Amino acid sequence: MSDHVDFSGAEFRGPVIGKAEYRQQAPAPTATNALPPRTAGFTGRDEELARLREALNPVAGPATPQAVLVAAVSGLGGVGKTALAVEAAYAARAEGWFPGGVLVVDLHGYDDAPVTADQALQSLLRALGVEPPHIPVLADERAGLYRSLLAERDALLILADNASSPDQVRPLLPGGDRHRVLVTSRDRLSQLGARLVPLEQLTPEAAYALLDRALRIADPGDHRIPDGAEAAARLAGLCGHLPLALQIAAALLAEDPDRTVAELAGELGASYDRLAVLDDGDRSVRATFDLSYRRLPEPQARLLRLLALAPGPEVSEEVAAVLVDARTPPLRDLAALARAHLVHRGSERGRWRSHDLVRAFAVGVTDTEAGLRKEGEAARLRVMDFYAWTAFAADCRLRWTPGKPEPARFAHTTQALAWLDGERPGLVAATLWGAEEPYAKPSVVLAVSLAEYCDWRRHFDDKIAATSVAQEAARRIGDRQIEAGLGLNLGNALQMVGRTEEAIEACTRARDAFRSVGDRLSEAMAWNNLGICRQRTDRVDEAIEAHSRACRLFQDVGDRKYEAVTWSHLGLALAGAGRLEEAMDAHIRARDLSRAVGYRRYEGGAWSNLGITLWRQGRSAAAIEAFTEAMKVHEEYEDWYRMGQALGNLAHAHLSLGDLTEARDRLLRAADAYTRAGATAEAAEVRASAEAVNAPATPTGTPAPGAPPGRTAGSGPPGPRPPGAPGSAGR
Repeated sequence: MSDHVDFSGAEFRGPVIGKAEYRQQAPAPTATNALPPRTAGFTGRDEELARLREALNPVAGPATPQAVLVAAVSGLGGVGKTALAVEAAYAARAEGWFPGGVLVVDLHGYDDAPVTADQALQSLLRALGVEPPHIPVLADERAGLYRSLLAERDALLILADNASSPDQVRPLLPGGDRHRVLVTSRDRLSQLGARLVPLEQLTPEAAYALLDRALRIADPGDHRIPDGAEAAARLAGLCGHLPLALQIAAALLAEDPDRTVAELAGELGASYDRLAVLDDGDRSVRATFDLSYRRLPEPQARLLRLLALAPGPEVSEEVAAVLVDARTPPLRDLAALARAHLVHRGSERGRWRSHDLVRAFAVGVTDTEAGLRKEGEAARLRVMDFYAWTAFAADCRLRWTPGKPEPARFAHTTQALAWLDGERPGLVAATLWGAEEPYAKPSVVLAVSLAEYCDWRRHFDDKIAATSVAQEAARRIGDRQIEAGLGLNLGNALQMVGRTEEAIEACTRARDAFRSVGDRLSEAMAWNNLGICRQRTDRVDEAIEAHSRACRLFQDVGDRKYEAVTWSHLGLALAGAGRLEEAMDAHIRARDLSRAVGYRRYEGGAWSNLGITLWRQGRSAAAIEAFTEAMKVHEEYEDWYRMGQALGNLAHAHLSLGDLTEARDRLLRAADAYTRAGATAEAAEVRASAEAVNAPATPTGTPAPGAPPGRTAGSGPPGPRPPGAPGSAGR
């Protein structure tokens, strides 16, 4: 523009006024240090922060031979991704790694109208000092100008918060390797070639620290968290150790100084809708999750809703298929939910789990509509039926003996055990559904089918919980015989956990009920279990009488399998009374009968009990042979608890012969077996015995440290199957 106006040659008719306007071109403002404030109470992310610092460090060391241009923090909504990214940006700026500054853009990826890449570029160009009229209209030209400006500047950090897709981020990547991009997302953006930093909920310790720190920021004299440490730990657990939920809980406490931590924890624990409590008026866990949920395609949304209804803390892919009523597992939808951090892999491959609060959110969604509630009820019934029939098939395999029809579902005992082991928490939780009327009948079948397995694996608490609910369900159904059978199973489990008087009461009621309906087989089982209980209370003569009655009844009805079991228990009672020769005869009959009917698993118990009696007779060499035979059977059936018992008994026998080396080896192997069985107390006890064997003062030929060989862990036979139970082949 010229600084003067040329009026030469103009014709003027009257006065003329000249007006001049001068403009001074100033540089547009920039926003290259726009980091938001740090999150108050930030804690518990040392490992993730270290990974981000390594990724953002412009000097690549031996551990990072190639520059990391993009680092992506991903995780569930409310898990603290933005707080971590901001903390990492402050740390990087303090190190002087980005003298050009920090650019920040919120992509609002989970809002109804996410920021597009073009809009983000416009925002970043303005932050770099480009005036709006000079920002190109075309997307490619905007991206080109953006990269050109970055090429002229010192190292910058670009923080792209809340991205929902790689397409939002790709145009924001710089052209060279001088700058860094830090992205946060609820999705795992692996397509960006980024250093991936997944973020999970806090540890219990870090969650506790966050609560304490947040309250002390509001009031340095607030000691409610340390003063109520146990309640604080419970509150943190009810918040799922999720930072957003914890911050809301801290805010609720801070605004009411008279409210105790225990009161808030009690309110959360008692509330039917925890997410309604986790809302401080400004922040809401439910609203945060809803942003992710509303972006899901319907098949994924449906899967998330139904997964939340599954029993147990984890869901196998097989059960996921049942939930959605599909022939094959919904693997693509599971993977998509995992990328969105709405589910994650469970304890092993093929199993999935959700955060507790996500499950609560999904259940809440189902409860909002009648159609969704109907969908959920149908899915639960499918799972219950699937569990009942498959557990029955597994039980048939566990109980199978040669000569009986082969169970179809599981080809071998190890397969049945593996399935039951994997599904156990869900199976037990599903049985507890029997308190609700639609699930009463399958709950009964499921509880009966789990009884033998719980004895194998010594999950007696699970057996008590499941059987108690199923027995009440059978009472509501009105089938007295099924109710009595479950009562017998309950008595069996009660005596195994030392609740002997309760066990006697349960078995006595069951015996009387069986006698009243003329079920002599089941009455015999009840007598045998009563004998076991009476042995535990040192009423040996009464135990001998009860086992003898059971033997006669089993002989009368022709059940040689359970006759073998009862002979073994009778032998233990006789030995307890000092009648060792009679005990020997009983154990030999138990062993031979077990072998004759192909009851291989119980043959191992008979060998163990025979070995105990031989040892008490002073026949240690013969006892060693018996315990060795028992070990073969227990290993074959992966019965690690009884393997531990047999090894411990074998160690005692070796000690009685003065063989300390063999004894110590067997004790250490017994500890390993007990550990595999989850019996930590027994494992510790035999390890202590092994150390005592090492002591120089242990005299050759003395008994082993601790008690002499004891009875095998064989429990009484379970209660009868309910009449008409499906697939009775295998009994």
